[in-house]
Amino acid sequence: MLSYFLRRMMLVIPTFLGITLLIFTITRFVPGGPVERLLATMQTQGDVQTTSDVGMSNALSEDQIAELNAFYGLDKPVFEAYTEWLGKLLSLDFGESTRYYEPVWDMIAERIPVSAFYGGMTFFISYFISIPLGYFKAMRHGSVFDSTSSIMIFVGYALPGYVVGILLITLFSYHLEWFPMGGFVGDDFDDYETFYEQFKDIMWHAILPLICYLIGDFATLTMTMKNNLMENLSADYVRTAIAKGLPFKVAVRRHALRNSLIPVASHFGNSLLFFMTGSFLIEVIFNIDGIGLLGYEAIMERDYPVVMGIVAINAVLLMVGNILSDMCVAVVDPRVKFGA
Repeated sequence: MLSYFLRRMMLVIPTFLGITLLIFTITRFVPGGPVERLLATMQTQGDVQTTSDVGMSNALSEDQIAELNAFYGLDKPVFEAYTEWLGKLLSLDFGESTRYYEPVWDMIAERIPVSAFYGGMTFFISYFISIPLGYFKAMRHGSVFDSTSSIMIFVGYALPGYVVGILLITLFSYHLEWFPMGGFVGDDFDDYETFYEQFKDIMWHAILPLICYLIGDFATLTMTMKNNLMENLSADYVRTAIAKGLPFKVAVRRHALRNSLIPVASHFGNSLLFFMTGSFLIEVIFNIDGIGLLGYEAIMERDYPVVMGIVAINAVLLMVGNILSDMCVAVVDPRVKFGA
């Protein structure tokens, strides 16, 4: 197993290079970079007049445009610029935002606690509720409880999280005024004297967004757990264990349950992304100042250093998550022999 994971870790390097090179090349060739945005802002303010469809103006000469490109590092060939950016990236220097002129890492680190909170809550609630719920649904297959919960799960799975978010805000925040319209904390958060009051304020703001985060992943995990447990309950080894005198519930817990966790375990590592990125649209709808909202604003404003920094972090988390998924499968399924 050790040699297998060492090989997987070695594959992380070329995969990471390919992902970062692709996203770096795309950001260099798509229109609307920092220079074009600066020229458009000047035109909007009435300082210059556009004379061509690429953003050139009477007020800025070609030399001045070249100086701007050099300032933003856009005058170098793609591969040379990528090599320079990658060297800085390895030292955790993500560059500087072209919109706020702040270090990209500082902007990301400032929003990590918010995204980590929602990611952690989504992760633990999904697994600690979906696994027992899937177990009880399989044990009571065809009952009223199973049918009712399946209808609710499928309806929730069919609705995207951002659509549910709009519905929840409209009903519970705008009409009923039970919950705030958005944000991570209230305006009076710093005035609270006790930790309990601050935690209560955070959870009051977090209820509606967490529903949106949970609705898709929760449904997938629950039905995966139920279907795999039902498949294992009909397997020969479970019937043999019962025929030898082992009580049914003991046979389920000791044999069928562990095998049913294998597909769930394979999904475990991919959930690592929730600890960092969250969801772009959900954070935009609820105005949650996390990494998802930061990435959305960076894309809309063509703030490419921020976009590339977030993509680089996501790429690392995704690859590490896949390795963690393999480790979880190996722990749950003793039949797995890596490298055999």
